[in-house]
Amino acid sequence: MIEPLGARTAACVEGFGRFGRFAGESFRAMGSTLFHPRSYYLVFYQMHVIGVKSVPVVMATGAFVGMILAIQAYGQLAAMGLEERLGVLINISVVKELGPVLAAVMLAGRVGGALTAELGTMNVTEQIAAVQSFGVSPIQYLVAPRVLACLLLTPFLIIYADLLGILGGFFVSVKQLGINAGAYWDYSARGVELWDVSTGILKGFFFGGAIAVISCYKGFNCREGARGVGEACTEAFVGCFISILALNYMFAVILSAIYKIFWPLQPLI
Repeated sequence: MIEPLGARTAACVEGFGRFGRFAGESFRAMGSTLFHPRSYYLVFYQMHVIGVKSVPVVMATGAFVGMILAIQAYGQLAAMGLEERLGVLINISVVKELGPVLAAVMLAGRVGGALTAELGTMNVTEQIAAVQSFGVSPIQYLVAPRVLACLLLTPFLIIYADLLGILGGFFVSVKQLGINAGAYWDYSARGVELWDVSTGILKGFFFGGAIAVISCYKGFNCREGARGVGEACTEAFVGCFISILALNYMFAVILSAIYKIFWPLQPLI
């Protein structure tokens, strides 16, 4: 019983080591890409594929999140006579937690799966080996543009998700539930701070980096055949999803501590 457990532990540690080395090489290559304008066309293409084509699904996700929050929270607040403060609950929830996390999850499903499938197919058909045979670094040519595009555009996609979530919550609250629009925005402006918006956007850089690196790693190391590519896509999405939740928890703890240090007299909403 001890020997199989030890073998699995060693394999797990080895896997984390390979992933750490891959991530380090990817970020080094990304830094090199920034100083080589000839590589910008690769980044722009990935920005179009990863960012522009993801805008509709991210915006739809944000809008429905805001509308659902309005429907679910109205009953509890109305019972206490606080329905006009519904905007505070919706907007803080969207810009601080639900908007960034759900937008990143949608990207993990749409972008992460596509990156893994594309690179996994190239790995199975030995196209990655062909790139390397020409003296070109596969990580520099294939991974760095994708990581850079995810890193730069995920915060902007989160902004779109936040905006549509706020508008969706406003539409349901005012048009469907009959809350006064002036009071809705007034309480929202008092309750939502620049800190709340900034922390949600800051998370986007780390979420985007995690999605890109994990997906590219799984694509580069998938097993042979169509089944191997499919398993790599599944593993990539699960890994991205768990990483997003873990990073979100870490940010919640760290940013809450920072907020209490610098703004001790203000309530942490």
